[in-house]
Amino acid sequence: MSDTMEWAASLQELPAVAEKIAAALPEDAVLFLRGDLAAGKTTLVKALAKARGIEGEVTSPTFSIQQVYGEGFFHYDLYQCPNEKFLAMGLLEALEEPGWHLVEWGDEALEEFLKSHGFTTATVVISPDARGRRYKVVTDA
Repeated sequence: MSDTMEWAASLQELPAVAEKIAAALPEDAVLFLRGDLAAGKTTLVKALAKARGIEGEVTSPTFSIQQVYGEGFFHYDLYQCPNEKFLAMGLLEALEEPGWHLVEWGDEALEEFLKSHGFTTATVVISPDARGRRYKVVTDA
């Protein structure tokens, strides 16, 4: 069974929506961020980092694959990293660290693999909206 919540927000409203999203997410989970190219996945990560009290610059890990911000806040970009490479790099072990693991471009096969191995997952789908962006959050209840 899953729980679904949705919010629409302009860029100016995103910090308030990020607070709501943060409150709705499990404490230790792999969070799959889904949306088209330039949908605002990294922008949401920046807002969620602020909601978690993380200071400093948050950037896309497109070329490094993983960025770690503070304690318990991990950001991955798998756009150019197939699942086999992700696992071969030892990043599965990194996902065992407590906290949020925000994954851009993680596919459903990876999500199902993680669920089958006991990981808690949630999905945030970002899509265009008349106000800016719509954020649909699906968590396992």
